[in-house]
Amino acid sequence: MLRGRRRLPVLAQVSGPPEGARAWSLRRADFDALEQALPQVAAQRVVLVCGERDAAPVAAIALAAAASASGRRTILVECDLAQPRLAAHVGLAAAPGLHEYLRWEAEPADVLQPVVLGGPAASDDGDPLACVCAGRPATKAETLLGLQSFAHMIEKLRGGYELVVLSSPPLLEEPGSLLTAARQADAVVVAAPASTAGDRTLAKAIKRLPLPAVGTIAVKGT
Repeated sequence: MLRGRRRLPVLAQVSGPPEGARAWSLRRADFDALEQALPQVAAQRVVLVCGERDAAPVAAIALAAAASASGRRTILVECDLAQPRLAAHVGLAAAPGLHEYLRWEAEPADVLQPVVLGGPAASDDGDPLACVCAGRPATKAETLLGLQSFAHMIEKLRGGYELVVLSSPPLLEEPGSLLTAARQADAVVVAAPASTAGDRTLAKAIKRLPLPAVGTIAVKGT
């Protein structure tokens, strides 16, 4: 956890998606930066990536993609049920997803989508990155994430993957939903635009979470 006025270390700086491009096109510079941070992040089995609404999903995708490209069996789960973005960023089917699974409207096999990574840093070796999109937008995200079925799902993923990356609801806009998702994680990584990566407002919000903070991923262009 943060203590006193100490700022979180910046683990890596990654590029936001250029206009019309997919965020999961893994750039060599982004992969090299994230690869150095992976030992610190992957020491925690389930990592919550949270922060500003635009930066957090890009950072979560980049982190999960880098982990997968490095040979770790990785799954990315979108927990922003109110305003899902993962499907649009990565080019996947929006539903069924986590929302439908938590309502017992879909089975695990229905919501798991493999992603074959693109970009100059992508690797042909190993398993594809597994993704679970949020599904259709939900008005009671905090309630859904508080269901026992969500906790059970995360426990099953702990046993099946080396790294579980949770792309969370926005840190400052949806604190209740974020806190509920955070209870299933081991640590948090903060995502912020590169210009505000050391923002004290974010740091204070992170201090309220019941789990340790590993550091910050700064996202350029968001």
